[in-house]
Amino acid sequence: MQMKKKETLQNELQDNAKIEACAEKFGTTGDRTRMRICYLLCHHPELTVSEIAEIISSPISTVSHSLKKLKEIQVVDHRRQAKQVLYSLSKNKFVSVIKSQLLGNNE
Repeated sequence: MQMKKKETLQNELQDNAKIEACAEKFGTTGDRTRMRICYLLCHHPELTVSEIAEIISSPISTVSHSLKKLKEIQVVDHRRQAKQVLYSLSKNKFVSVIKSQLLGNNE
C-alpha cells in the first residue's frame, strides 16, 4: 500500500464522525473497530489483516477478532491468495446500508 494513501486513511480515521455515528446506530454489530474496518474496505476492495492493523494502529489479534465477528454476520468475505487472506465487504443489503452511512450516501 502506498505510504501517502495509508497516511491519508489514518488521518481520516482519527476524527470521523460518520464512523462514530454508524457504530452507535448499529450497536453491538457496529463497534468502533469494526466500523473502522468497514470504512477502510469501502475505500479499498481488498486488504489483509496486517494492512488493516497497520492502518488503524491496532494489534493484529484485535483486527482478526473483529474480522471474525464481521464474517459471522456476513459483513465481510475473505479469500485466500497464496499465503495471504484478503478481506472485502460482502455484497448484501445490510452492507449497502453500512456503506451508505459511512460514505454519506443516501442509497
